[in-house]
Amino acid sequence: MEVRRVTWKEVVESVGFRKEIIQLARQPGVNVRELCRRFKVSPKTVYKWMRRYQQEGEEGLENRPRRPHRSPRRTAVGMERQILAMHKKYHWSARKIGARLQALGNSTVPATSSIHRLLQRNGLIERSESSKHQAWRRFEHEAPNQLWQMDFKGWFPTNDGARCHPLTVLDDHSRYVVCLESCANQQGETVKSMLIETFRRYGLPERMTMDNGSPWGGDDGAGYTPLTAWLIRLGIGVSHSQPYHPQTQGKDERFHRTLGVELLRWHQFRNLEEVQRRFESYRQIYNQERPHEALSMNVPASRYRISPRHFPETLPAIEYDSGDAIRMVQIKGYIAYRGRRFLVGKAFRGHPVAVRATAADGVLDIYFCHQRVQQIDLREARP
Repeated sequence: MEVRRVTWKEVVESVGFRKEIIQLARQPGVNVRELCRRFKVSPKTVYKWMRRYQQEGEEGLENRPRRPHRSPRRTAVGMERQILAMHKKYHWSARKIGARLQALGNSTVPATSSIHRLLQRNGLIERSESSKHQAWRRFEHEAPNQLWQMDFKGWFPTNDGARCHPLTVLDDHSRYVVCLESCANQQGETVKSMLIETFRRYGLPERMTMDNGSPWGGDDGAGYTPLTAWLIRLGIGVSHSQPYHPQTQGKDERFHRTLGVELLRWHQFRNLEEVQRRFESYRQIYNQERPHEALSMNVPASRYRISPRHFPETLPAIEYDSGDAIRMVQIKGYIAYRGRRFLVGKAFRGHPVAVRATAADGVLDIYFCHQRVQQIDLREARP
């Protein structure tokens, strides 16, 4: 099923899109002109948005004037209404609501416990729920774009009978969601097209990790697919989570639960196009407005920078060192070496690989571009 995507004009006119560019342009050391080129917006327009955002806040990013949501003479009743409205819109916890109100410049934000009791009185949370929460301390990479986690969330039906397969890509360091797409299937070409647009905008990560399922887990025993071979050609390191150990993808798995709790459970969608509109709106909220407990209640946008590694529109040539033994991968995924056949993987058929010696006598590594994809042992009776 072919789905009409959101038009570029609709994307550019959204407040979330403009806030994202402003947030990224404010980060130290960012080349604003390069950022504008990737987002297909002129520097003059971006500087205009930045000036209006600084002077007027979000209202300055609207295409037409809108009545203000807040008054400088807010009463206690007004604050309660704002808290209830925020919970209705975002379905956040008391702690997140308090942190967001403070980030918006409110000087009289109630304590988290008071917000929690207000939500209880209005039947918005169960009394058994605690307002105190200790975030898990997870390992994270030191800088943005060192590792992106990628996965599909479980599919759900739309009202027109289609299946939506949400594709998510999340930066490990900042928890910034660089991709949230409503896909009609989980095919490699579908994922590739979504990643191309993501890479053009945010640049290339150093490494990506994913599980062992389709379309990035190989079914021929080698562990690679045409999609992951393409990622390696781009200079991206590829790694897979251990089978039956989903915590390797822990941050993306946690985002999937949050997406379900804060968005999917509250809506019925007519079609994939409507899903994508909601996804893009939610992605902007998650990245720029939603306080993240693992980030000390800061937002992911406060820690993310676009990658300096550009997406090449033409794949680079495959080159190896002069001392490597070069072999061409045959149609069934094997190479011939010293009179024997060794499996490398069908994902690399038609491409050259390099055979390199290791410290162990008779043990050889096989590289595709920069990544070791297989190891062979000449001492075995049969490969």
